[in-house]
This record gives sequence, C-alpha cells and structure tokens, in this order.
Amino acid sequence: MGEFMTETQQRPVGARPSTEALERRGPIAIPRDGGPGPADGPEAAVILERARASVEPELRAAVESLPGPLRRIARYHFGWEHPDGSPATGHAGKAIRPALVLTAAAALGGPEARTAAVHAAVAVELVHNFTLLHDDVMDRDTTRRHRPTAWTVFGDADAILAGDALQALALRLLAQDPHPASTKAAARLADCVVELCAGQQADTAMERRDPGDVCLDEVLAMAEAKTGALLGCACALGALYAGAPDEDVVALDAFGREAGLAFQLIDDVIGIWGDPSHTGKPAGADLTARKKSLPVVAALTSGGPAAAELAALYESPYDKEGDDDVTLTALAVERAGGRDWAQAQAADRMARAMQELACAVPDPEEAGGLLALAEFVTRRSS
Repeated sequence: MGEFMTETQQRPVGARPSTEALERRGPIAIPRDGGPGPADGPEAAVILERARASVEPELRAAVESLPGPLRRIARYHFGWEHPDGSPATGHAGKAIRPALVLTAAAALGGPEARTAAVHAAVAVELVHNFTLLHDDVMDRDTTRRHRPTAWTVFGDADAILAGDALQALALRLLAQDPHPASTKAAARLADCVVELCAGQQADTAMERRDPGDVCLDEVLAMAEAKTGALLGCACALGALYAGAPDEDVVALDAFGREAGLAFQLIDDVIGIWGDPSHTGKPAGADLTARKKSLPVVAALTSGGPAAAELAALYESPYDKEGDDDVTLTALAVERAGGRDWAQAQAADRMARAMQELACAVPDPEEAGGLLALAEFVTRRSS
C-alpha cells in the first residue's frame, strides 16, 4: 500500500472475528437520492450527543485561552460565532473522534476511564479541526458545515495560523494532564499528526499528476494516512487511558484505521453523489475540482469505455459554463464501477474493523458502543 503502510496493517487479523453482526445489519449503502439513510441510528446518536456534552465545555475553555484574533477565528470555525463575532447556534461537528476516545476508554476500563479520558478526547478533536482549517485552504473549499470556510472569511494566513494554534492546544492539554497515560498519548498523537501531514502531502502531490498515473493502492494508503490514522489514534488513546495492555491498544488502533478507511470511502461517495442540503457542500465538488478520490481512481483503473471516457473528462478542466459536466462525470464514474467498488470496499473494511475490535473487546455488549460508531460513519449520508 505504499510508503504509509503501518505496523497494524502488517499484523495478522485477529483470531476472533464477529462478521455475523455485520451480515445481520446488511450491506453498507448510501441512498441513491442522497437523502438521509440508516446512518443516524438512535444508539450512535446518543453516544455522540453524550460525547459532545462531555467535551464541549473543555473544548470551549481551550479555545478561550487563545489570543483574541485567533480565538475569534476558532470560534467561527467551530460554529459558535458569526463572522462579526455575534453568537451563533451551530456546534462543532458530529464529535465522532472524541466519541471514539471516550467509548474506547469505557469499553476497556469502565465509566471511570471514560471520565478520565475527556482531555484526550478534546485533544483529538482539536487536532481534527486543525486539519480541517488547513485542508480547506489547500483544497480551496469554500463551504463547511453549511457556512463559508474560515479562510474565505478571514483569509488564508489567519486560517492557517488558527489551525496551528489548535494543534498546539491539543498537545498542551495532554502535556498538562496528570493522568499516567498522558505522556504516551501525547507521543502517539504527535506521531499521528506527522502521518496526517504525510497523507495530505501525498494527496496534494497526487492532484498534480495525470489521472492515468495514479494507482489504487497508493490512494488507499493516502486515505488511511489522512483519515484512518486519526480515528485509529482516537481509539488507541481511549485504550491507553483505560490502562489496556499494548496488544489491545494496537488492536483498537487497527479497528479505528479500518473504520476510518471505510469512512473515507463513504465520504468520497457522498462527495460525488451526496445531497448538498445534507452535506453542506456543493454537489459534485470533488468532481469539479478533478480530485482523485477513491471511487474516481477505482473507475479510472477499471479499464473499458467508461474508464476512458472518465479519463478524457478528467484531463480537461471543469467546464463552468457546461451544466452537464458534473452529471456526465458522475455517470462515467458510476458506469466504470467506481461507486459499487467504493461501497463494497467500505463493507470489507468494516468487516476487518470488527475483527480487530473482537480481539480487544470480545464481549459484544462491551463492544456495542464502538460498533455503533463504526456503523454510523459508514452508513451516514452527510
């Protein structure tokens, strides 16, 4: 899988798979109309809401410690303020990553471990938002969470610096945390940031290459570094704060990575076929930017007339005047098998995630919260 292959990828899959649960729940799918799907199950919704309630006060306190101008940008990015500084009613995303930290801690160490891991959960969410601020600048994305991105409001430099500050806050939180696992957690999170940066660099470098010069394995490796790494780190930090043995920490990291790759596959599907009223982004934004997302590269490398048609479309800049450009490109991806491949691959990655989870948390009841979150990220529609 290229230069970003990790130790967990090379480790044999665990000996206690639990794929029956996945089969009972059916295949991963995104509704064809782009509307709400079965993603928003009540169990996951409760877990996410509880995580937000635990994390948001500490998250706000961390942001409040920033100098004035950086604080204003961060407040806007998190949805707490409008551009003029007046209060807003938005919230800071779905809280998937902090929920993974807290749920992993509870699964391996009980309620006390969950309570102790709140600062680690906040640190992971700060790092996630550092990446969002930077990615929006590099990708020139103009919309996030149904509002203009921070760089479009405050400028590139201020958005980048606010992201830098959030990363620093994350590491400071862990450095000041008296929990015995905080030192290992800080080192693991720092390693994760390096991997995230490597993944983003690979992504931006890939965008400058010809469509036919990109292979599927390297895009999968890039996606794991960009998305899977932080979800794996979130689960591993929860395990560390629960005092789990090393092999369980490694298994939960692998669980998060596999679930994260499934997340990215579905995110790429949504990026092409999602409903803007649910995604908060323009329809087909990835296609207009000629991004080499996973469904696109799978389609490009499939061979056949549809793949050739897609390659020809991708070799030409997006036609802003041509209303049919996005529609034709999306159809070419689908005809070349990109959509079906991405959804099948997401289901496969989810099955691998469940195998890893069964190694660390063999009791299905104790693993239920983590499984619900993994299903949420792979069955969502926005």
